[in-house]
Amino acid sequence: MKFNVKLNSASTIEEIENYWKDEDFVKLLELYSFPEADTIKPENLREMLFMAITDFEPNEAAKIILTYKLSENLNEGQIDQISNEMLLDKISEEYPEIGLHYDLFNINQLLFKAFNGKFPNAKATKVEFELTSADNSKEEITKEIVLKSLNNGLSESNLIKRLFSDQMSTEKRFDEAEDIIWKLDKKDESNYTILTSDYWLNKDELIAEEFDADFELAEKDEEE
Repeated sequence: MKFNVKLNSASTIEEIENYWKDEDFVKLLELYSFPEADTIKPENLREMLFMAITDFEPNEAAKIILTYKLSENLNEGQIDQISNEMLLDKISEEYPEIGLHYDLFNINQLLFKAFNGKFPNAKATKVEFELTSADNSKEEITKEIVLKSLNNGLSESNLIKRLFSDQMSTEKRFDEAEDIIWKLDKKDESNYTILTSDYWLNKDELIAEEFDADFELAEKDEEE
């Protein structure tokens, strides 16, 4: 597959818009024993939640949110451990199951803002780019294709290139791409936006504004 890649912008962000919904805030307020949470005006929910959160010790507050969001993925012992560790370390970058990094990032940042910095400040990267096929490929653009396409525009120090060099530069399947890229949004036929962790991709590691990508994907029968 051959593409021309043109980077339009790359920025560091500390919060993912629309991850937390009003109904999440109401349910969390109830879990923090805040009275009549369902009567609070939507524009006041976040402020009230921060007040409710800080009535608890940081690790206890973390445990409540972790249980609310990740009880189907983590057991009680894991939640206890993470609730303590995330006060010291960026668990959203270090936790071995990268499929949980997106949720852990958003949980961490909510606690970071509520407790005015008692939790580490994790960061994310937003990249807007144009991806144009140079060989008339009709393949649907996936997270794997996006990462392989970015390979030639990334510095050699980039963590994805260092940990997944074969997946980035050969036809080897890159299943981890689904978790490394948190969100892939298509704006039109050739313009896309991705969100990922600053841990995986710092905006300064994008060292070229326009470049070509040439790679192969694993055969379909190999994926089944």
